Amino acid sequence: MHRRSSLVLVALAAFLGALGPLLHWYVYPRVVKVPANQYQAVVLQAKDATLIDYSRMVGVPHQTVTIVQTLRGDAAAAAAEKKRTGRDVVVWDALSYVEGTNGTMISEIPEVYVFDAHTQAPVHCCGESVDGDPVARDGIEYKFPFDTQPRDYQYYDPQTRASAPILYKGTQVYRGMKVYYFEQTIPWTKVVFPKTMPAGVAGITPATIASLGYQRWYTTVRKFWVDPVTGAPVRGEEDHHEELRFPASSGMAPVTVFAGQVKIRPDYLDAAASLVKQQRTLVLMIDTYLPWGMPITGLLLLAGAFLLEARRRPARAGSAPDGGSGPDGDEDRGARKVPPPQRAPAAPLGGQVLRPLGLDEVD
Repeated sequence: MHRRSSLVLVALAAFLGALGPLLHWYVYPRVVKVPANQYQAVVLQAKDATLIDYSRMVGVPHQTVTIVQTLRGDAAAAAAEKKRTGRDVVVWDALSYVEGTNGTMISEIPEVYVFDAHTQAPVHCCGESVDGDPVARDGIEYKFPFDTQPRDYQYYDPQTRASAPILYKGTQVYRGMKVYYFEQTIPWTKVVFPKTMPAGVAGITPATIASLGYQRWYTTVRKFWVDPVTGAPVRGEEDHHEELRFPASSGMAPVTVFAGQVKIRPDYLDAAASLVKQQRTLVLMIDTYLPWGMPITGLLLLAGAFLLEARRRPARAGSAPDGGSGPDGDEDRGARKVPPPQRAPAAPLGGQVLRPLGLDEVD
């Protein structure tokens, strides 16, 4: 019985020892991915900001400027691309919507962002664009890769239509989680006008503003605190500035389009932290907890098997060796001293000497 238990423990130890690394090296890269149908919305606000009044072409103070960012997964487009190429992709229809204190829309910029569901690498298909203009991203946007590393990345800026380094600035602790802090600075750059302008302002279009000699310039300092397990930002801020400028030779002062410190609204910070904590636990189960826990459990089971064998051997050592002589009629204290009258004791069956059973023959 002990031998059978030992064999079972050894088999389980071998199984767990093989399954743990398999989860990390084979299952994790294939199972952990961004879902194709994901939807999320984030509300950001800038307190005491400046926003342009296009009816007067001047910047005016606003108590609160609100930016709503939505990301909606186009599952049908992702399925069509997988059927065509066999690759798991995510197609995000994104929208950044800016409104003032009174709820008036100032601008909105749609995007189609396509990336590999596993690695976050950009994929050029499915109508990839910014504000209706085709683009070819060469950096990440919105989300960092799973297993984010403490290094610099290329991060895509939709205003400039280009990628620039986002620098790793160190490791911090945020709400009990270890996070990586990244920062990107986009210097003052001439950019295109958004195609959607505020409603209710007669004659305001990108073409009419450009015809007045204005150029749109933009700069920002972008900050992210990122959970390295999931690659999801748990906090984000931007020091954002936009201006309408005349050519430098004109000598005319620029007009502020937007200026403010943009931060995620507190209730969305709470929701993001809660969601990321849940997701990171699931990812760690496949990537770390089970791959390490299973081999360790296997070693413990193997130790248990050796312990059973060690307990078995002393008992076996006390049994008679194979081929040894069994007890004769005198040694067994008369237990079988009833031979037939006037007959010699019967010989052992088959000419072999009888002996006690060893413990290894009980199983």
